[in-house]
Amino acid sequence: MNWEDFRQWGRRAADWAADYHAGLRNEPVRAQVAPGAVLSALPDAPPEGAEAMQAIFDDFEQTILPGMTHWQHPRFFAYFPANAAPVSVLAEYFVSAIAAQCMLWQTSPAATELETRVCDWMRQAIGLPDGFTGVIQDSASSATLCAVLTMRERALDWQGNKAGLSGQPRLRVYCSAEVHTSVDRAIWIAGLGEENLVRIPTHGPTRAMDADALRAAIAADRAAGHQPAGIIACTGGTSAGASDDIAAVMDVAEAEGLYTHVDAAWAGSAMICPEFRSLWAGVERADSVVMNPHKWLGAQFDCTTHFLRNPDDLVRTLAIQPEYLKTHGADGIVNYSEWSVPLGRRFRALKLWFLIRAHGLEGLREMIRNHVTWAQDLAARLEATEGFEVVTQPMLSLFTFRHLATADLDAHNQDLLNRINDDGRIYLTQTRIDGALVIRFQAGAFTATAEDVAKAYDVITELAAAGT
Repeated sequence: MNWEDFRQWGRRAADWAADYHAGLRNEPVRAQVAPGAVLSALPDAPPEGAEAMQAIFDDFEQTILPGMTHWQHPRFFAYFPANAAPVSVLAEYFVSAIAAQCMLWQTSPAATELETRVCDWMRQAIGLPDGFTGVIQDSASSATLCAVLTMRERALDWQGNKAGLSGQPRLRVYCSAEVHTSVDRAIWIAGLGEENLVRIPTHGPTRAMDADALRAAIAADRAAGHQPAGIIACTGGTSAGASDDIAAVMDVAEAEGLYTHVDAAWAGSAMICPEFRSLWAGVERADSVVMNPHKWLGAQFDCTTHFLRNPDDLVRTLAIQPEYLKTHGADGIVNYSEWSVPLGRRFRALKLWFLIRAHGLEGLREMIRNHVTWAQDLAARLEATEGFEVVTQPMLSLFTFRHLATADLDAHNQDLLNRINDDGRIYLTQTRIDGALVIRFQAGAFTATAEDVAKAYDVITELAAAGT
């Protein structure tokens, strides 16, 4: 394909994308294929010669598309959303066409300076105070890894990268069982070891980390000769929206001199609505905060904003400056490759800039408020329906429920969930609350309507009745 061919196919791609989204409500949400079906339809060996673009496109529609779960479907109520607002898709089109590698200021000055500006826009939008500085990471997993590496280096007086961990005291990091598994992975990659991720008990309806238990665990570790390094708190945990008492956690962290990271990957988007900020009261005292505009706000994956109270600690942890990466003759610049684990960086700021300008904060607030209201309404309807139990009340737009039966409740609800997802009209997932299997609902699709959420009630109750 040359650029003249691209002109034709680019138009076709835009038409296809618009048609695809217009027809999504008519498609099953989750892919309805058996394992291996797509693989068996693909040739075993790559082609030796060029193939016609029309043939490639036909195979895309006939082989690939049926095997895709439609994450942009308005009735995608599973996991958390990975929204892609049309303006974000358009911005990614431009990013792909420019194809810049934005590792340094000099490799794309506009990309660096736009990232600085839109991160500060997002800081203001979610209510973090002046003094926090942002960077765009690929995902919250990477931001959490950056935080854990910084905890490690600070605890070791910046000698971990140089001397390694051998001979050092055990470094301990504290969190509840409600945090995302990306925390576990960060602990592995940072070389701390899973045994040194200390799980603090939770309590109350928000399943918050017990601050007294946290304080006691830190004291016990110090007495045992271990080295506390940091605390990871969460707002809007993935399983059921668990939210720590951030202010109480910060009280402990400040008294103990520990680095703190707040994972608000999903729920952080809702903080553009001032009325929800009580969920993370005290966050302004954290060292590191992460939220994902690529979840609820509509910035196409991947786009994570990572805010730091003192970015110098992160830069000291990650920066390497060989001669070939130095920028001479320019003072006061930022090289964001020194703020992230990968050296290479995509131009992620462009889609966030397009998105915020095209929708405005008020347009995005309206969407989030609608999702929260619709989820609360659905939870109330299910709770009022005989045979259903809401297990965890809505945290923003996320809640869990189960259908009651005389049979094994776990097996019964897993069967109900399987039948719901095989039906295809909506998509839900499961989790466990205090060991019991429950069904998880979360409203967050960019194009969802009140009618789509009402449809979820119809499907759930219809299939529950059919299975009893």
